[in-house]
Amino acid sequence: MQLTGEPARLSRGIDPDVRTLVVDDHRSFREALLELIAATAGFVLVGQACSGEEALSAVERLSPQLVLMDVKMPGIGGIAATHAILSRHPGVIVVLISVDDPAVHPAVRALGGAVPCARKQDLRPSEIRRLWEMHVS
Repeated sequence: MQLTGEPARLSRGIDPDVRTLVVDDHRSFREALLELIAATAGFVLVGQACSGEEALSAVERLSPQLVLMDVKMPGIGGIAATHAILSRHPGVIVVLISVDDPAVHPAVRALGGAVPCARKQDLRPSEIRRLWEMHVS
């Protein structure tokens, strides 16, 4: 679905909003992320998922540029889903999020800093923008 006014924005050379997918198994936190994305200028929510499996499907369907991915979820979980997304869609930026510092998780550390991490409680519009700008090519 195309948004009204989008072609004019693109023709003027203004970057389109960063297409963002949120993934978390807790509905209340997904809702908080939806509000966070809405409050972050230059970012637009394209979808949400509640598991790693749903995230994989959503990335295929929605072509997000940024995925905010919970580390611990039922099923394949955020780390395995991140591996799968990055192998199939290397241009997508996945930010692993957790209440605990996700960077200290052994499987995240094995990624060698290739995946940005953030604590859920630290997420604010300025942090979303910083994480995006640090990792966009």
